[in-house]
Amino acid sequence: MSIRGKVSDEAGAPLYGVNVALQGTTKGTVSNDKGEYSIDAKAGDIISFSYVGFGVKKVTVGSLSVINVALSPENNALNEVVVTALGISKEARKVGYAVTTVGGEQMTKARETNVAYSMAGRVAGLNISGTNGGSGSSARILLRGMASFTASSPLIVMNGVPIDNTQRGSAGEWGGADNGDGISNLNPDDIESMSVLKGASASALYGARAANGVILITTKSGKKGKMSIDYNLNAVTDQAINFTDYQYVYGQGLNGKRPTNTTSALNSGMLSWGEKLDGASTIQFDGKSYAYSAVKDNIKNFYRSGSSLTNSISISNGNDNGAFRLSIANLSNNSILRNSGLDRKTFNFTGSQKFGDKLKVDLMFNYVDELNQNKPQLSDGPMNANNINFLATNLDQNVLNPGFDATTENGNETQYNDDIYVTNPWFVVNRYRNDVKRKRMISAITAKYDFTKNIYSQIRLGYDQLNDGIFKITPTGTAYSNGQKGGFDELSTASTSELNADAIIGGNFNLVKDISVDVLGGVAIRKNKYDRMAIGGGPFVIPFFYSPLNVLSFNRSYDYNEKQTNSAYYSVDFNYKNQLILSTTGRYDAFSTLPVNNYGIFTPSVSLSYDFTELANSSKLSYGKLRASYAVVSGEPASPYSTSQYYSVGSAIQGTTTGSFSSTLPNLFLKPYTLSEFEIGTELKFYQNRLGLDLAYFNRKTNNEIINGSLSEATGFSNQQIGTGSTQNSGLEALITGIPVSTGKLKWSTSLNFTFISNKIVEINGSGSDQQQLGLGTYRPLNANTALIKGLPGPQIMAYDYVYKNGKIVVDASGIPVQAAERTPMGSVLPKFYGGFNNEFTYKNFNFSFLIDYRFGNKVLSATNYYTIFRGLNQMTLAGRETGVVANGVTADGSANTVNVPAQTYYQNLARRISALNVMDGSFIKLRQVTLGYTINPKIFGNTPIKAVEVSLVCRNLFTFLKYTDNIDPEAGFSPILSYAGIEGNSLPSTRTYGFNLNVKF
Repeated sequence: MSIRGKVSDEAGAPLYGVNVALQGTTKGTVSNDKGEYSIDAKAGDIISFSYVGFGVKKVTVGSLSVINVALSPENNALNEVVVTALGISKEARKVGYAVTTVGGEQMTKARETNVAYSMAGRVAGLNISGTNGGSGSSARILLRGMASFTASSPLIVMNGVPIDNTQRGSAGEWGGADNGDGISNLNPDDIESMSVLKGASASALYGARAANGVILITTKSGKKGKMSIDYNLNAVTDQAINFTDYQYVYGQGLNGKRPTNTTSALNSGMLSWGEKLDGASTIQFDGKSYAYSAVKDNIKNFYRSGSSLTNSISISNGNDNGAFRLSIANLSNNSILRNSGLDRKTFNFTGSQKFGDKLKVDLMFNYVDELNQNKPQLSDGPMNANNINFLATNLDQNVLNPGFDATTENGNETQYNDDIYVTNPWFVVNRYRNDVKRKRMISAITAKYDFTKNIYSQIRLGYDQLNDGIFKITPTGTAYSNGQKGGFDELSTASTSELNADAIIGGNFNLVKDISVDVLGGVAIRKNKYDRMAIGGGPFVIPFFYSPLNVLSFNRSYDYNEKQTNSAYYSVDFNYKNQLILSTTGRYDAFSTLPVNNYGIFTPSVSLSYDFTELANSSKLSYGKLRASYAVVSGEPASPYSTSQYYSVGSAIQGTTTGSFSSTLPNLFLKPYTLSEFEIGTELKFYQNRLGLDLAYFNRKTNNEIINGSLSEATGFSNQQIGTGSTQNSGLEALITGIPVSTGKLKWSTSLNFTFISNKIVEINGSGSDQQQLGLGTYRPLNANTALIKGLPGPQIMAYDYVYKNGKIVVDASGIPVQAAERTPMGSVLPKFYGGFNNEFTYKNFNFSFLIDYRFGNKVLSATNYYTIFRGLNQMTLAGRETGVVANGVTADGSANTVNVPAQTYYQNLARRISALNVMDGSFIKLRQVTLGYTINPKIFGNTPIKAVEVSLVCRNLFTFLKYTDNIDPEAGFSPILSYAGIEGNSLPSTRTYGFNLNVKF
C-alpha cells in the first residue's frame, strides 16, 4: 500500500528534502517543500526518516496509510562550540567575529612534514605559502593579507599556551638554507582541531603577538570509557615534478659552436649557445666524448624518489574524575635530494584530573627530538645541488657523478663549469654536511577552581624550551675553498625559552530577567630568552676530519637577547536571551623592548552578535546570525635593544682593546604600533543546515609601524628605528557549505571558500612623498627587487622595463633594447583572490575526498627565467639562432631598427637589462589533495581486540589545472620571509606525493 504523510520539526514547520527510506531495500524518496512524502510499503516494514542536523527516526508500518513524523534536532545541530582566545570555549552562535575550525583528520591522511601546509585552501582568509627547501621547511602563513610591513605568522597557541614559531634561518639572494619553523615540529596525529581566529577582535586578548591573527591548536585527549589504543601508519613517496619546457634544438657551446676541447666544454657547462643537436660524438669537460643529443630527464634521474614513513600509537582512558592520553610517533623521511632527510620522534601526554567537586587540573607535555640531515642550500649560492636544473641541453647529469676525483687523496671537486661557486651537484649530495637538530619541550599545567557554580578562578603556566644545533662544513676538496681544503662553517648551539603565565578569575551572573553577563579578568607575564654560541674556522688541516679542533684559525660569535611583557586584561559578555550578545575586551601591555615612558599601551575590542533565527520565522532558514566587531591590537619592535646604545668589544690593536657601537641611532621616543580593525559578517544556514553561508567584510589599518629609517652619515649613524609606517587592508571572505546528497548510504559534503584582499601602503617615513620606497628582498641577478611603495599594494616587484617611443621598444646603436632609467612597480607578490574547493563523499564503508585550491592576482619574480634566457635554455632564445636577431623596435630618433645581433649577445644582454621579462603571473588552480578510504566491517575481526580499521590511498599536489609561469611552479620559493615572498630561484623541485594511510583502533 501507499504510505504518505508529512515530516516536520518539533515546532511543526515542514522539512524539505528529508530522506525517507524503506529499511533493508533500495526504495526511497524525499519530502517536498511542504514536508510531504509518499512511499510504497506493507505492514511490518520499517520506514527510516533522516535529515542533516536531526536525529534519525524509524517507524514500523501498521494498518494506517498516513504517518506524520516530527524530527528532533541533534544536540549539536545549533550548539556548535568553538575555542576562542585564552582557550575559552563558546557556542558559535554567541561569537561576534570570524572563527573557522578544521578537524585534525584533515591533516593526518595526506600529511605534510609541516602540518601548516595541510591547512592550505581550507580556511577563508588564510594564505599559506611554502618554501621548496626540503623536509620540514617553513611555511609563510598570512591571515587577511599583509597586516603590516613585517607581517609574519599568526600566534600559535597550543592548549591555551602560546608556543614559539620562530623561523630558524632562511635563504636570501646569496644562498642559505631553510631550517624550519616551530609549527613544523608538531605531530599531526596529536591534533584534535585547529581553530583560526582571523580578526583583531578574535585575537585581542592575546595582545601584541596576535596582530597577525591566532591559530589555536587543541590536542587530542582521553575520553570517558574503556581504555583505547589507536595505531596509525602513513607511508608516502615523493616524486619531483618537472615544470621545465626548455628548447632542445641547440646544444652546449658558445656563439653557435659546440665544445672542441675540455676548456671550451668547461666554460659552457651551463650554456646552450652551441650548434644544432645532431648526435655526433662531442668532447666534454672530463675529456671524454658523448653524443651531442638532447637529454631531457636530468631532473627525474638526479632526484630520487623521496619517502616518508610515520608510525604513531596512542593509548587513552578516562572516567568521571579524569582522563589521559599518551602517544608516541616516529617520522622517518628521505628527501628527494640524496643524503638528505628528516627524522623526528614525538612524545605527547595530556591528562586531566578532578580533585573533589571544585578543582580540576589539566596537564600537557610534548617532547620533540628531530634531526634534519643535510638541509639543502637554496637560491644562488655555493653548495646548492639544484643547479642541476641548468645543465646544457646535451649534458647528462650522470656524467657529473660522483662529483669528485676519486683518484686523488683529497678527492677534489670535479668542476663542470667555469664558476667555482656553482658547486657540482653530485659533489654536494656525496660530500656536503649541513645537519640541523632540535630538542624541544612544550609543557603546560592549568588549574581551575570553582568557588561556586558561577564563579571560578584559573591559573595556567606554560613553558616552551627549544635547544637547537647546527653542524655545517665546507667539505675537503671544495673548489672555492682555501686551497680546496674546506672549512668549518658552523658548529652552534642555540637555546630559546618562553615562559607564559596567567591567572584569571571569572563568572557568570544573571543581572535581570533574560539578561546575563560573563565576565573575567586576568593578568599575564611573558618572558622570552634567546642565546646562541657558534664557532667555526678553516681550512682543515687533516682532510675529511670535520672537527673544530682540526682548523688553522678559529672564529666565534655569541648572541643573546631577553624580553618581557607584563599584561592585564578583561572580557565582558552581555547576553540577552541567547540572541543578542555584546562583548568587550581590554588589554594593557607593558613591553620591555620600549622606553620606560612609552612602554605601555591599552588595546580594546567590542563585538556584537545577533541571532535572528526566530525573528525570521522561516521554514527554510535554520539559523541566521549577524555579527560586527571593532578592535585595536598593538605591536612592539622586533629587536629588544633598539632604544639604548650598546657597545661591543673588538679585536685588540697592539695589545690595546678596541670597542665599537651600533650604526643604528637609538630612538628614545619609540612607542608600540597599533592595528585597528572593523569587521561585519553574517552566518546563514538553510534547509536544516544542508546549505550554509559565512560571509565577512573587514577593514584594518596600522599606525606608527616601526621601520628602519635611513640617516645622513654626517650624524655618525646610518639608520634609526622610527614609528611612521602605515598599512591598510580590506577584504571579503566567504565560505559556502552544502550537503547536496544525503541518503541512507550516500552523503556528499562540499565547501567553497573565497577571499578577496585589497592592500595599500598608506605611509612609510612620514615625509608625505608620493613614491617613498623601502627595499626588501632581491634575487642574485640583482636587476630587480621587492619594495614597499606608498599608495600601492605591498610588497611590489620593482623591475626594469623597456624604454618605449610611440609605443615601440627603443634599441641602442648595438641593436639591444634600452633599459628604463628606473625600476618600476610590476605588481604585488601577494594574491588578491584565493581559496579552496573541498568535497567529501561517503558511500557505505567507502569515503572519498578531494581539495582544489587556487590563487589569483599575484606576481612572481623568477631567477629561473633569467637564467634560462641567459644560458640559452628558454624557448624564446630559438629565434635568430642561425640568422641573428633584429629587434622589433626603433632607434632613439624613431627610425626602424636594422642592426643584426648574434643570438647569444642579444639574449644575454636582454636578460641583464630587462628584468621585467622575469616578472610572471603567479596565479594557479591545483588539485591539492585526494584521498580514497575504506572502513573494514569490524564484524570480520570477531572477538579480537580490533574495533575498527580504515585504509586510505592518499595523494598531494596531483595536478596543476592552470598556471602562467614558464618552466617553474608558481608556488616555488626559497624563503618564507615576507621580504622574499614571490621571489623564485634555485630551490628544490615541487613534489607529487602518493601513498597510503592505515588506522587501527583497539
